[in-house]
Amino acid sequence: MSAAYGPDRPIRIGTRASPLALAQAYETRDRLKKAHGLDDASIEIVKIITTGDQRLEKSLGEIGGGKGLFTKEVEAALIDGSIDLAVHSMKDMPTVLPDGLEITALLPREDVRDAFVSPRYGSIAALPEGAVVGTASLRRQAQLLNKRPDLKIVLFRGNVQTRLRKLEEGVADATFLAISGLRRLGMQDVASSVIEVDEMLPAVSQGAIGIESRTDDDDIRTVLAPLNCPKCHVRLAAERAFLAALDGSCKTPIGGLAEIDGDRLILRGEVLRPDGSERHATRRAGPLADAVAMGKDAGEELKALAGPGFFVEH
Repeated sequence: MSAAYGPDRPIRIGTRASPLALAQAYETRDRLKKAHGLDDASIEIVKIITTGDQRLEKSLGEIGGGKGLFTKEVEAALIDGSIDLAVHSMKDMPTVLPDGLEITALLPREDVRDAFVSPRYGSIAALPEGAVVGTASLRRQAQLLNKRPDLKIVLFRGNVQTRLRKLEEGVADATFLAISGLRRLGMQDVASSVIEVDEMLPAVSQGAIGIESRTDDDDIRTVLAPLNCPKCHVRLAAERAFLAALDGSCKTPIGGLAEIDGDRLILRGEVLRPDGSERHATRRAGPLADAVAMGKDAGEELKALAGPGFFVEH
């Protein structure tokens, strides 16, 4: 590692201030310490408040700004040199990054599945007719209504703890959380059940932590090299190419997952109307080297199948 970093010049890690975001930053810090024999004084965690964390009264789609709602303030600090690297949930990351920034490393991916959480019911199937489900995810809303059009959806935003409190207060009968986030918080026992990907395809990049840095910062690139997971890079290359072809944002219900089977990549993707009334799905399988091409092709296929105006609620 470059001798430029140490107690007198710590590596500054920028992150959102939510408990889950901090858990991801601490995981990155611990991996850096282990890889380079650093002590706590050599790494500083810098908390940054983002627009998406401040405006909890509206859905992400209503606020506008797409996926950048959880990243732009952190990226601004990276660009102006206030931090040396940024830790993100990759499902929050736009497919196009600001000039001068790059995803330098991806940590090994966690479980990609969604967790069903309810104080009274053990699964989606167990929900009675007309039950209220809280979610801020248009994907989860559309997938749920596609299977259970009888259910009622209410907006559920905030961090994991806020959503669990809303459940306790009776605002909804159930909600969904990423099992990866619950595990990173040591709260996996909160899940009433885990939903298999065949039943609910996850968000693109769900379960993946990305580390962003300046493209011209060779010292940080060297520091991060031991943390990078090549398999995760291949999987997310396919998924993010799929999302980019669909022009995916927080206003579009899209599910996508790439998995590696030996020397082959298997990609599944789907798009749904926000009210769940229509769904289009596709699948690709091919060599790992074709990850980006497969993602782009799958996204273009679904975009053509869906047609213009597909993602607008009717």
